[in-house]
Amino acid sequence: MATPVVIGIDSSTTACKAIAWDKQGRAVAEGRATYPLLRPHPTWFEQDAEHWWRSLCTALTELLSQIDAARVEALCITHQRESFVPVDAQGRPIRHAMLWLDERTRPQLTYLDEKIGADKIHRISGKPLSMTPSLPKLVWLQQNEPEIVAHAHKFLDAHAFLIHRLTGSFRTSLACADPMGLVDMQTHQWSHELIEPLGFRLDQFPGLLPPGEIIGALSDAAATATGLPAGLPVVAGAGDGQCAGLGANAVSQGRAYLNLGTAVVSGPFSPDYAVDRAFRTMYAPITGNYFLETVIRSGVLTVGWFVDKIAGDLPATWLSLRPEEMLEAAAAKVPPGALGLLLVPYWTSVSTPYWDPAASGITVGWSTSHGKEHFYRALLEGIAFEQRLAGEGVMAATGQPYTEYVTLGGGSQSKLWCQIMADVTGIPIVRSTTTEATCLGAGILAAAAAGWYADAYQAAAAMTGTADRFTPDPETQPFYDRLYADVYKHLFPTLQSLLNRLTELTHDDD
Repeated sequence: MATPVVIGIDSSTTACKAIAWDKQGRAVAEGRATYPLLRPHPTWFEQDAEHWWRSLCTALTELLSQIDAARVEALCITHQRESFVPVDAQGRPIRHAMLWLDERTRPQLTYLDEKIGADKIHRISGKPLSMTPSLPKLVWLQQNEPEIVAHAHKFLDAHAFLIHRLTGSFRTSLACADPMGLVDMQTHQWSHELIEPLGFRLDQFPGLLPPGEIIGALSDAAATATGLPAGLPVVAGAGDGQCAGLGANAVSQGRAYLNLGTAVVSGPFSPDYAVDRAFRTMYAPITGNYFLETVIRSGVLTVGWFVDKIAGDLPATWLSLRPEEMLEAAAAKVPPGALGLLLVPYWTSVSTPYWDPAASGITVGWSTSHGKEHFYRALLEGIAFEQRLAGEGVMAATGQPYTEYVTLGGGSQSKLWCQIMADVTGIPIVRSTTTEATCLGAGILAAAAAGWYADAYQAAAAMTGTADRFTPDPETQPFYDRLYADVYKHLFPTLQSLLNRLTELTHDDD
């Protein structure tokens, strides 16, 4: 008899992946479909939410071409966080979704500080005031597209939009809604103190359930669209960052996850609610717990930018390798410190620890000795230095040191980057046995809800594992320590006011 599976779906910033997992956390079948980013303005990032649904159906159709749908016992979704779409009463989008990457809301941050107060917003939502959550984007809509706000039946995070398509209900998970910055983290409800003063209604947001609970059953229409059986249990999920932590089994003291994805997201597990500017507080996928999360907005996104915009003319003789592989091979021959080239990776502003929406990237130390391989190494080192800065802030705020990072995501496949991370942070790096730990986190929630295990802790222990381990090099680490303490830590604070003025003079926020 064929073994049962659960499906984890990851509706990310650029693609939807559907993976069928068995009880040991092994991927049995997989489907994938991509969708485009829309850039109607240089600082705006949007998507057609219908692409989220169509790609989910395509990914599931591909997956079910490999296995019998009758084997599937539950389904759970993880997703790009903070992105949301306004919909009508039938769940149809009435404008494009606004994404977490969107940077149009610098003026709205000032408005929110004056209207509600940055400290109050932080205390209630667990998140320092920044452009990433949905909150300032909703204010932008109120100020620039009031007709959309007036006609919106609901504002749905990506999870809620897909749940409505799957079950017909306007519901979402607390761990999917909370990144929007509109949830009272202590009452576990939409915050009337944040929503109503801005001219929105509480009933314009979906119902909330704890992550891991069954949120509904697959409707007949969704069964026809996806190929899955009607009535299949659909489980309340969590945002991609939180699911990554669960999929890495980073749910014990001292172990932090490190997701080297589009953004670099990291954090330890905490049973206590805490707020500090060193991190943003997120609901963990395990009810009653939290992740204290740091975010480097420009992670693999910056690597992709460099490959696409700067390193597009690599020699044709190297075409058997991917550009990243060519650059990594060349960068591995460059000594630590990239011959004096140092980079601060604020290509899309900075969240933790400065929360500065006007910040921009810094590269210093250029000389005629530098080429693409030096910049590539400086880029990997710069993100590692920034991870050290972020991690040290969390450890100082909580008094809890990290014993190891469990790394996952596409960037974790780079041996060079993993070793640089270990050398710069001084903390051992261990690879998750799957690069799809985010999707596995959704699978773990589905497995627990399906009754395979007593709870998500047991499911995570049974379905996850680690492989390669990278320990700090005793010769390289002291050099990076000096570079970090003597130069890197001071670069952005020294230049911050000048960068803010540069942004003020050159960026149009209309």
